[in-house]
Amino acid sequence: MRHLKASLIVGLISSLLVFLFYAADLFQPFDRALSQFLGPDLLKPWFTQMAMGGLLVVCGFGIAWVTIDIVRFSLKGVVVASAFLLVLGLSWVLSLYQILFSTFAPATAILISFLIGTLYSRSETGGRKQILSHLFGERISRLTFEALLNSNVSLNFNGTISEASVLLCEIFNHDELMEILSPADYVALNNLFLSVSSDFLAENGAYIDECDGESLRVIFGAPLPDSQHATQACKAALGLVKRLDILNFECKMKWHKTFDFRIGINSGEMIGAAYGSKRLGAFSMSGQAVEFARRLCEGNVGYGSIILIGAGTLALASTAIEVRPLELIRLRDQRTVAEIYELLGEANGLSDKERMLRDHFWKGVIYYRENRLNEALDAFRAAINPDRQDPPLEHYMSRIENLRALESEGHGRVS
Repeated sequence: MRHLKASLIVGLISSLLVFLFYAADLFQPFDRALSQFLGPDLLKPWFTQMAMGGLLVVCGFGIAWVTIDIVRFSLKGVVVASAFLLVLGLSWVLSLYQILFSTFAPATAILISFLIGTLYSRSETGGRKQILSHLFGERISRLTFEALLNSNVSLNFNGTISEASVLLCEIFNHDELMEILSPADYVALNNLFLSVSSDFLAENGAYIDECDGESLRVIFGAPLPDSQHATQACKAALGLVKRLDILNFECKMKWHKTFDFRIGINSGEMIGAAYGSKRLGAFSMSGQAVEFARRLCEGNVGYGSIILIGAGTLALASTAIEVRPLELIRLRDQRTVAEIYELLGEANGLSDKERMLRDHFWKGVIYYRENRLNEALDAFRAAINPDRQDPPLEHYMSRIENLRALESEGHGRVS
């Protein structure tokens, strides 16, 4: 919208200015010279003032839009040169029918519009698209790019602290896939995973921060602020699981193998900045909150869960999601304890039976933390769903059995 408004203004100014020149017959000497050059028997100018005015508006607005909207200067030049050739060609074609068409008015409109548009595109406001294209490229959806382009968010990415959510999705059976698949099939499977995941998350409002052969890291809430970033991240993760389950079925049919993916989500303060150089530069987020998302993603493997979220994410999205607690873990400073949760679904997405089983599991975790192992085991047994496997539940029940075995061997209770 910002570029459209600028193009309309530039196009109006250039076309109006040239039309005044045309109405004042300032181009008449050039038209006479053109008539003598093409042929003295040409008829009078075919275009009325109103028709010429319409043509000038088209030329002015079209060139303004191209000059302001296209990022590459060389491509702008190609379009403008093509417009000049089109105007010259039209004059020659009409002369074959003894019609005089003045090329000077539209050519002048094209030139003035190009010059004004170029000056605007080199300004801070006009150069916004070029900066965004360099930093973000295809890492965000077209809708997000347009919103960022038309927003008042500062493009001075020298380092600012933002509240955002990180979602990290990673494949954890790479060794197995490399042993079974050929290199070409291995790369094709991984690229399919990364392509589908990045497209899905970007279209759901994420910024693709990092993408390699093993994992994908995206940001919600930056660079475009979004107060619902935690909720958006959780909903996107749940949707991504469904999408990747379908993709895994396709991989099973084609390669007879599937990828083992896990997701970690964490919310908190992060430092957003433009890192790199002109050749290799992009916007990225860093900080402890980002690193903790990776720990959550890896933690899924131990518990058997698919999506783990941090306490910060739950605090921001508690009314929109259903979770159950898993563990209290220490952060790197070894003094701070953080609780992690398994994301089960969107709010009110559980059946009455699933909600009852979730509550029994929750009680079991609390009893386990209080070292009330018998009560914890009873609660976990009450949380068993005979219709499906529950790896996190099996993980806790196995823990309790191991602790009981240690006690029976005389090692004492282990906390």
